Amino acid sequence: MREWHLKHMQETIIKYVRGLPEDASRYEKKLYKRYGGIINVCKSIEYDLKHGVTTTELFSFLQRIVTEPSFSELCKNNASLDRLHELKAHFT
Repeated sequence: MREWHLKHMQETIIKYVRGLPEDASRYEKKLYKRYGGIINVCKSIEYDLKHGVTTTELFSFLQRIVTEPSFSELCKNNASLDRLHELKAHFT
């Protein structure tokens, strides 16, 4: 069960940092506005932290996004980096 929460946390962070695509439909924009904001993302991550994910794993994953080449497309966008720093600031 802990592994599920770890994977869910990682997917939530990636989805938030990636943001909406340029060609998002009205429905996707509506869902992102309702559920994709920093408050809902932090609530979801806090839920995962409560159910077995450690803060060390959270911060190591946030660091992996910046350093690993597999996440390099996320780091090219300044808005994505701003969202990533916003997440780090919330949990420090």
